[in-house]
Amino acid sequence: MIRRKEPPSPRSPSSPTNGTDFAIAVNGMTSAVGLGLLGNEDGAVTSGNFFEALTSSDFYKNTKVRDISGSFRWAPFLALQKSNSFLTMLLLLSKYKMKSVAVVDLGEGKIDNIISQSAVIHMLAECAGLQWFERWGTKRLSEIGLPVMSSDDIIMVYEDEPVLQAFKLMRKKRIGGVPVLERGGKKAMGNISIRDVHFLLTAPDIYHKYRSITAKNFVVAIRNYLEKQNEKPVVASGLITCKRDHTMKELIMLLDSKKIHRVYVVDDEGNLEGVITLRDIISRLVHEPRGYFGDFFDGVLPLPANSRV
Repeated sequence: MIRRKEPPSPRSPSSPTNGTDFAIAVNGMTSAVGLGLLGNEDGAVTSGNFFEALTSSDFYKNTKVRDISGSFRWAPFLALQKSNSFLTMLLLLSKYKMKSVAVVDLGEGKIDNIISQSAVIHMLAECAGLQWFERWGTKRLSEIGLPVMSSDDIIMVYEDEPVLQAFKLMRKKRIGGVPVLERGGKKAMGNISIRDVHFLLTAPDIYHKYRSITAKNFVVAIRNYLEKQNEKPVVASGLITCKRDHTMKELIMLLDSKKIHRVYVVDDEGNLEGVITLRDIISRLVHEPRGYFGDFFDGVLPLPANSRV
């Protein structure tokens, strides 16, 4: 619980499989299906059949939830109680990089709810019309230091690179999505999210060509597949963008209406200038007072050298 003064164990003591063993197992499984050791040039030469290799592996058949429950940052999870402050929740969802936090009832021994970054953005959108929100929401992105990440820092793939490279980067960098850029330029033609990995299993055109399909063709194939299924492609069909002179209110309304986790910032010519995530927005609402969490996170989350906290 957040009220503890000592950092929680990074591994669940009851888990029969520790984090190292889990990582080895995952790497063994992903290597077997062509993801583990993928380099820039390897997407076209991976061998085997993705779906059959995955579902027939011992790892897939034998792994239980208990085996991976202790493999994450805070095990089994870092939770809040209803008595915790709003500031505590916002700090966990921004500075401390949690995408969601559970709200637990210790007396009943149950989880009451789960609060996500998306839920906070929706809450902000619901505040439209309130005086404090309208005053803050009229500020332009450039006025409050967004985007935090510039175009030179964005993790991306080029349109002619294998799509497996995109998923490898997301796994390695622990990010949720990457833009797909035109070769030789800074214009983005699409976005690939970690959630899109399921199309490697469910979309026939992608399923049979996963070893060689490029990032661009992957985006196009998803769009075509969803259209055939009478589903509206939200992100895969194109890039959701904004400009530096957009206001915070416009950005929040866009994120909430599209149900997305990131927006790419472009200039007047469509060149990529940065990316803004849900966490970036939430972090602009809060500042952590010195000593707020005591020594709870010491040794768990290294602070930057110039941190004021």
